[in-house]
Amino acid sequence: MSLARACDPAVLGRGMTSSRTRERLAQRLLAAGLRDDAVIDVLRQLPRHLFIDEALASRAYEDSSLPIGWGQTISQPYMVARMTQALLEAGPLQTVLEIGTGSGYQTAVLAALARRVYSVERIGALQARAEQRLRALRQRNVRLRHGDGHAGWCEYAPFDGILVTAAASGIPRQLAEQLAPGGRMVLPLDLGRAQVLVRLTKSPAGRRPGYRHELLEPVTFVPLLGGIA
Repeated sequence: MSLARACDPAVLGRGMTSSRTRERLAQRLLAAGLRDDAVIDVLRQLPRHLFIDEALASRAYEDSSLPIGWGQTISQPYMVARMTQALLEAGPLQTVLEIGTGSGYQTAVLAALARRVYSVERIGALQARAEQRLRALRQRNVRLRHGDGHAGWCEYAPFDGILVTAAASGIPRQLAEQLAPGGRMVLPLDLGRAQVLVRLTKSPAGRRPGYRHELLEPVTFVPLLGGIA
């Protein structure tokens, strides 16, 4: 999807939010081993400073997570790019479900790379803020919902891809069941002593039903909670 609005001079900003600053971030991501040019280009263009409080704008293009309120954070750009790359490695996706809208930054990245994105957020205030930001960027291929992410969004299932932005204690069964044949889910799992990023791939159509698990790398995420707030 087009990021033309993100390139609007009124959005680009100056100084610490300039295109030069974003290019330095893109180069850091490349140096860290990320290799999907499309994903890197989206992060290069997307104005991350619009997804955090104005007081933190000078830190927007650091490769670090930042607080967004309600005990939540905006993920570091590396992790946003890493999870998106893992989701797209097997090919482009038509429909993606995101669990944990948060600031809307990861949502915006997905919206630039998939035909349609559905995103669920349990904290109503965060969902409302994210909706305003995405509307300002004219990303119209996104639908948001205030709800419990454990339940997914069965009305629009099955999904080609699912991305979970909080650490679950196990593979959420309801989410796995909403994957299309051949679909994949990327999520952090809390194994007790550590968290690890996992990619779950559902068997293609015509094959014996099942899932393949891949352990990608150690991570640190806030926990995936149930209910709404």
